Amino acid sequence: MTEAVIRKKAGMASVKDMPVLQDGPPPGGFAPVRFARRIPNKGPSAMAIFLATFGAFSWGMYQVGKGNKIRRALKEEKYAARRAILPMLQAEEDERIHKEWKKYLEEEARIMKDVPGWKVGENVYHSGRWMPPATGELRPDIW
Repeated sequence: MTEAVIRKKAGMASVKDMPVLQDGPPPGGFAPVRFARRIPNKGPSAMAIFLATFGAFSWGMYQVGKGNKIRRALKEEKYAARRAILPMLQAEEDERIHKEWKKYLEEEARIMKDVPGWKVGENVYHSGRWMPPATGELRPDIW
């Protein structure tokens, strides 16, 4: 379309002669703009999530308790078995210590045979108490 048809003028001499035509809103105004945050109501409620979490936690704690009971029973069974064989193990250890002690006394008698007044097997500390050896050998430097 030409300017003559739009502006109803035959023509124009300058741009400044043009009437100002400004855009505006449509009649009745624009539709309102939605700017509020609208989150849809989908999914479980907060109470449902809380109850599901509580239920899962409770079930897990129940399973932990069951496992603890089983583990405690197995541990008690192991300790009962150890207590049952302890006297036999102690007797074997006492026999081994006795044999080593005899070897030790024989070695001491052989080494100290030329020392006057030496009593074989006498405790040099005079504490009056006998303590079993803490290691597997009585005198590791001799053997």
